[in-house]
Amino acid sequence: MASLNPVKIFSGSSSEHLARQIARHYGKDLGTVTLQRFSDGEMAPSFDESIRGCDIFLIQSTNAPTDNLFELLMMVDAARRASAHYVTVVIPYFGYSRQDRKDKPRVSIAAKLVANLLTAAGADRLITIDLHAGQIQGFFDFPVDHLEGASVFVPYLRAKNLDNLVFASPDVGGVARTRRFASHFTGNMVIVDKHRKKANEVASMQLIGEVEGANVVLIDDLIDTGGTLCKAAQLLLDKGAVSVRAIATHAVMSGNAHENIAGSVLEELIVSDTIPLARPNPKITVLSVAELFGKAIGRIRDHESISSLFINY
Repeated sequence: MASLNPVKIFSGSSSEHLARQIARHYGKDLGTVTLQRFSDGEMAPSFDESIRGCDIFLIQSTNAPTDNLFELLMMVDAARRASAHYVTVVIPYFGYSRQDRKDKPRVSIAAKLVANLLTAAGADRLITIDLHAGQIQGFFDFPVDHLEGASVFVPYLRAKNLDNLVFASPDVGGVARTRRFASHFTGNMVIVDKHRKKANEVASMQLIGEVEGANVVLIDDLIDTGGTLCKAAQLLLDKGAVSVRAIATHAVMSGNAHENIAGSVLEELIVSDTIPLARPNPKITVLSVAELFGKAIGRIRDHESISSLFINY
């Protein structure tokens, strides 16, 4: 039996456009939140309507700056103190997800820290999409609905009717993600094995597999500076690929990313709108995940299956 508590959807300042689209697909208007800023930059978000006894969905990607994360935490706290019945955080892009383990001594596991902060603030549930590492779901002691970007990317790619498709993982860590994506097609899979000197700097690359005469699609969860994807695309062309495209759910696009993509051999970079693009780029196609999130909110509300959203595309 569905809950009788009213649903209200709100957005933080970093995801307002996407949140409006999500609310529209769900069938609700977006609620209003006032974000006051003091002269020193300190934030004070407040809800402009009663949320007592309501099931609240707070939409905010936690990309840089860190204010986006802290604003979300304050909104969760405010909702709890305003007697909301249930607080679900909808984080299309889960920032700090790349720091999911200790890969060297004396470093933070920041993804776990963020999970602890959301729990401490009072969140009851998380909806997100394409986490950098699926095991991050285990960092939470409350339910996590992990959506798959393939739900929007697979139909788009199918419509292109590309022959001799080969899917490429830009690193060994992305093999499982690429294999899941490739399972919806008849294409083979290859791996671009890379070695990093440090973050955002690749020392060497080598290809594991054959791409001669193939239309290759690189699959990744995010694109930051674009250096890895652009170098991988060049390597694939050098090894005989006919064309190279890339799919990356989260368009972080920091530093010289736009210039790197524009000057690369990539025919197309396909991303979602979990993070708004700072500016348009003729090589970048943006697909919206708003309908997917809207449906997920509806199914959570009605206690229906979430997995059915992405097992039949």
